[in-house]
Amino acid sequence: MINFELDKLQHTQSDNFFLMAGPCAIEGEEIAMRIAEKIVRITDKLEIPYIFKGSYRKANRSKGGSFTGIGDEKALKILEKVGKTFGVPTVTDIHESAEAAMAAAYTDVLQIPAFLCRQTDLLIAAAKTGKVVNVKKGQFLSAGSMKFAVEKIVESGNHKVVLTDRGNTFGYQDLIVDYRGIPEMQGFGVPVVMDCTHSLQQPNQSTGVTGGKPELIGTIAKAAIAVGADGLFIETHPDPANAKSDGANMLHLDHLEELLEKLIKIRKAIV
Repeated sequence: MINFELDKLQHTQSDNFFLMAGPCAIEGEEIAMRIAEKIVRITDKLEIPYIFKGSYRKANRSKGGSFTGIGDEKALKILEKVGKTFGVPTVTDIHESAEAAMAAAYTDVLQIPAFLCRQTDLLIAAAKTGKVVNVKKGQFLSAGSMKFAVEKIVESGNHKVVLTDRGNTFGYQDLIVDYRGIPEMQGFGVPVVMDCTHSLQQPNQSTGVTGGKPELIGTIAKAAIAVGADGLFIETHPDPANAKSDGANMLHLDHLEELLEKLIKIRKAIV
């Protein structure tokens, strides 16, 4: 695993935002390594600090028969291999307190899913691993409410906290992004990330498969950088239509470099 300091993600030589990106779920070693290799090449070229993202297990699925993973240990070992092979930190979700120590043994950042951001025991368990903890803001919460998640982690002795916005529930089947939340959450003294893909989900579809609007990923990302987000979260895949999880709102891997180049120009214009 990579021993890295959180403040280095915010204060890089190129003054770029940092990027959490990768597939929604770990589908297998070959595809994970292929995605990581391409993103590392792009981010090295553009001097963007990079964290490889992949869920070792998907616990929140609409239908009981939906893909959840290839096996916890197998997926976690793939995440570990990605980190060691490419020299980048890795991030994965955890869903229950008992998972924190297990995931921390293989990865560098523990991510708390939005639906679980108020689960005190889960936040404390993640904090006590000593890893960076990335908490996604619940779709049902205001930005200001996330100060309590930060407090729970800090009061557990861990000051390495990141908050990620992923939109707010709007009606039954849509989300909207309130960009006022980015500076508000930065006011808690933590880096704030914009999840550019999950914020475009269209949940609760009658088919039991979550929809999305991937054509607007660039719009969400550009606005977030213009507002001053410290980092971006983007799920990406070389074949989103056949991805085993959340393909409806993922960015095609071939489009990532062009988007990042545009975002760097926006970043340079505002700093």
